Amino acid sequence: QVQLVESGGGLVQAGGSLRLSCTASGRTFSSHTMAWFRQAPGKERDFVAAIIWNGRGTSYADSVKGRFTISRDNAKNTMYLQMDSLKPEDTAVYYCAGRELFWGGTRPGQYDHWGQGTQVTVSS
Repeated sequence: QVQLVESGGGLVQAGGSLRLSCTASGRTFSSHTMAWFRQAPGKERDFVAAIIWNGRGTSYADSVKGRFTISRDNAKNTMYLQMDSLKPEDTAVYYCAGRELFWGGTRPGQYDHWGQGTQVTVSS
């Protein structure tokens, strides 16, 4: 069983940056594809970015491409989301998710493990 804990959320002005972290417990992190999703109030949970288990492949939602960067450090059991040029529409609760030996999923139901979420608020 993999347990995920997000951190790094907060309040930032438009144009600013934040870095989110997702730390996993357990010894199988390095075999998990990891992803970030976000959910704004009253909206569905949307895919943001994913990174394959060895870090050699990534994918991004069009809305964040060129502004967000996903990365991971398997030695630290941690995944990151560097968010630059933030916009008010990026305001949401951000969740990390994982699934072992899997690639290509952009729907929440395709992931087995979830963190509790961290709030990101971007003021205009």
